[in-house]
Amino acid sequence: MDSQHRVDKAARLMRKGSVRDAQKVSKLQRSLNNNEETSRTQSVQTRLNDKSLAPSPIVTLVVGAEARLFAAHEDVLCQSSFFERVIRSNFTDAQNRRISLPDEEPEVFSGILEYLYKGDYYPRLLHNKQRNSWELEDSLPRRVTPQTSPTINDSPKFGGGRAGQTPQTPAAVEATVFLSGISQHILRDTAIYCAADRFGLEELKRLALRKQGLQAGIDVGTILRSAQYCYANTPDSDSRLRAHYLALIIRCRKTFKRSGTMQAEMEKCGSDNVYGEGSGKLFFDLFVAMCNHLDDVIDASNARTPKTI
Repeated sequence: MDSQHRVDKAARLMRKGSVRDAQKVSKLQRSLNNNEETSRTQSVQTRLNDKSLAPSPIVTLVVGAEARLFAAHEDVLCQSSFFERVIRSNFTDAQNRRISLPDEEPEVFSGILEYLYKGDYYPRLLHNKQRNSWELEDSLPRRVTPQTSPTINDSPKFGGGRAGQTPQTPAAVEATVFLSGISQHILRDTAIYCAADRFGLEELKRLALRKQGLQAGIDVGTILRSAQYCYANTPDSDSRLRAHYLALIIRCRKTFKRSGTMQAEMEKCGSDNVYGEGSGKLFFDLFVAMCNHLDDVIDASNARTPKTI
């Protein structure tokens, strides 16, 4: 009788323990979601606190063709393997602690510095607790598919922006940035990703790619310009941002097929070097990806269809 009582008691405890364990797991998952945004900032702050900023020398950075000046602490810059290598070896101007970056875009570089100090760049990635989803700070309501016709004003007065923007209804967050080096508007997150690749900031690349995945309603022309810029400014070994563009074009192929911009970009590919060497490889990779996609569809169809003799 006592042994049976002990068995029943043990079974009850195991059942209660399993409920408590499930509750603990659920609570832990909610906690992880709520703390993901702050963990990036905390990790950056932890790295910075390990080395006091007070004695860290100030480095002057001369950025872009117009030689815009930025200043940053040496310890902060050394989070980047590129800057650590430059600082530890020798400066372009060692006496004045000055680094020249003539090929970088000032607006993009400001985002890099913001990330190095804060763990994110504007617009920040925010967690919406009510919807349990991630969204961009100050973002407009999302559209589902790219737009067929560009809506970005070419005038520098408006500086480019999210698709759907007009001078009368400015976007809450500009999705694009104007790059003087190619005289084109491209997606800001793509420019940040490519710069992060040059500076050796892998975590920033992941953040930029995640943010770009939240963008929607971007016109076809901006997507194609950004994709070609990506191909010209990432190594062939890149398997994230390039794959993102290929998947996007295939998923929205009907929109791109109707677009005259797609045809024009493909026809002029290789006739100029606007985006940089290697940009035209986008269209070959797209062809290969679509062939693979078609093969998968055919294989799946054949698997469902009974074979006849």
